[in-house]
Amino acid sequence: MAQTALITGASRGIGREAALLLARQGMQIAVNYREQRGSADGLVSLLHRQGADAIAIQADVADREQVNKMVHNIEQAFGGVDVLVHSAGIAQQKLFTNIAPEEWRRMFAVHVDGLYHCCQAVLPHMIHQKAGRIVTVSSMWGEVGASCEVHYSAAKAAVIGMTKALAKELGPSGITVNCVSPGVIDTDMNALLTGETKAQLCEETPLCRIGTAREAAEAIAFLASDSAAFITGQVLGVNGGIVV
Repeated sequence: MAQTALITGASRGIGREAALLLARQGMQIAVNYREQRGSADGLVSLLHRQGADAIAIQADVADREQVNKMVHNIEQAFGGVDVLVHSAGIAQQKLFTNIAPEEWRRMFAVHVDGLYHCCQAVLPHMIHQKAGRIVTVSSMWGEVGASCEVHYSAAKAAVIGMTKALAKELGPSGITVNCVSPGVIDTDMNALLTGETKAQLCEETPLCRIGTAREAAEAIAFLASDSAAFITGQVLGVNGGIVV
């Protein structure tokens, strides 16, 4: 029986590429999106043309009721979730002293609360099966911090902490929990970076370029596969060497 993968934030960027790669591994794909229904439906159509079973499900991962409803609908369509990829995310560049309380709260609601909600929703099935894969998506800024992105860096650091702690707790149940920590990736989230900023980041990166969403997704697909069965609690940097 095919495994089922839920990818949050799958309508674009790294999540979209991860959905395509996991479908190639033979998984049934649940494409989560919050606003971009057209993009999600387009991805599902593409997956269908490639012979994969897939559905698009709207949910704001920061809302527990919406997450529970989403996972219930996936269970009705495919059965329980065997692989969770939590790639939903937001970004904002702002001086720390100018961050409004609601902006701080929303950053943590999506990245940290969202991971909490999604993990709690899918874990009963994984624990019952004594198997499962959880792949979180952090950022190099969660490892080293970024000026003018304090709330983003703090939330992404929390994702790393949750990953390591969950890996220890869930290991006896046969569930692996790992994190992909991208560097500067060419996605919509980084579209607001100026050409000058991108050039500077390329110069600071040993491989002298910005990464692609597919390259980050390849790491996710590996950690979700049987090839990574003895890897858990790890943070895999996909950053071109800018953080070592």
